[in-house]
Amino acid sequence: MIIGIHAAAAFKKERTGVEEYAFRLIRYFAMLEEGKKHRFLLYTPSSSEESDLPRNFEIKTLRFPVFWTQVRLALEMALNKPGALFIPAHVLPLIHPKNSVVTIHDLAFEYFPEMYPLFHRRYLRWTTKYAISKAKKIIVPSLNTKKDLIEFYGARKEKIKVIYHGIAPFTAVQNEKSPLVQKYILCIGRIERKKNVEGLINAFEIIKEKYQIPHKLVLAGGPGYLFEEVKKKIDASPSKQDIILTGHLQENQKNVFLKFADLFVFPSFYEGFGFPILEAQAAEVPVIASNVSSLPEVAGEGALFFDPADFEQMAEVIYSAASRTELRESLIKKGSENLRRFSWKKCAEETLRTLIED
Repeated sequence: MIIGIHAAAAFKKERTGVEEYAFRLIRYFAMLEEGKKHRFLLYTPSSSEESDLPRNFEIKTLRFPVFWTQVRLALEMALNKPGALFIPAHVLPLIHPKNSVVTIHDLAFEYFPEMYPLFHRRYLRWTTKYAISKAKKIIVPSLNTKKDLIEFYGARKEKIKVIYHGIAPFTAVQNEKSPLVQKYILCIGRIERKKNVEGLINAFEIIKEKYQIPHKLVLAGGPGYLFEEVKKKIDASPSKQDIILTGHLQENQKNVFLKFADLFVFPSFYEGFGFPILEAQAAEVPVIASNVSSLPEVAGEGALFFDPADFEQMAEVIYSAASRTELRESLIKKGSENLRRFSWKKCAEETLRTLIED
C-alpha cells in the first residue's frame, strides 16, 4: 500500500510535542517489519535534509505559500491519491482518500479561546468537526482527549482510538557538569499562560519566603502567548534573581538540564498528553504536576499532584518533594516503572495497523 503522511511537522528543527510525535512515528514506521511492506510518501511544504530513511520512504516537496494543507496537499490528493493518508496534527485536507486517519492531540483552543485569533479559532473548530465527520479513524493520545472530543463535538466513541505516545530512552550526558552551581527546580514548556508559568512563579515566591530553600527556578522553553506578561511578572518578582529563562533548548542542552535537576515541575492548566513529564521520569528526576486534564493519566503513580490554581498547595507539594530524600527516591522509582506503559514501537505498530486495516 502507498501511505501518504502530512510530514511538515516532522522536519522542523525545533520540536515540541506534535513535532516530536510526527518525527518519531515516521522513524519507527521505517523500523517495523510491517512498515517494510509499504511505500511511504512524506508530504512537506519545504525541502528537507533528511536522508537516513530507507528506500521505501520518499520525501515529496509540495511548495505553496499559504493554506498549504487545504490547497496544495488537497491538489496532490486529487491528482495522486495514496491508498491511505495519515495526518499527525489535526487538519484533514478537503480532498483526501476514504482511508484517512487523523490524530487530534488536544482541544486547547476550546479551553483557552483567548489564546487564538478569531479566524484561527474558527478554523480549528471547523477542521475538528470535519475530521471527526470524514476521517476513517481519529487517533488521540489520551483518554482525556477522547472525553473532550465526545463532550465538545459529540464524536462517536467507537471512531476514536486512544494510542499513547512513546518516550525515547534518556541519552546520558557524558562528562558534563551541572549548568548551575546551585540546586534547581526545572520546568520545560513554552513560556505562556496556558502552561501556568505565572502560577509556578507565585508558588516559588511562597517557598522562598517561607522556607528559604536554596534552589533556583529554571524555566526552559521558547516564548508563547502573552510571554511579555510573564516576563513582567518575573521582573517584578522578589525572587527574580533566582528565576532563570533559558529559551528553547536543543535536545542535548535539555538533557543536561534534566540530568542535574533536583525536581521537575509541570504546572500546566491543560495538556493533551504532556511529553515533558515522561522525559523527566526517563531522566530519573522526581516529578510533580497539575492534577488536571491528561496529566494524572500520563504521570501515573510516578508523580505528586497539586491543584494548578492553588499556589499555596503547589508550594507545599514542591517543598515536600524538594526537602524529603525518601519521597524523591520513591517518585524516581515509580516514574521509571510508569515509563513501561509508553513505547514508540507500540505507538507506531498500533498507528500503522489503524491505517492499513479495512
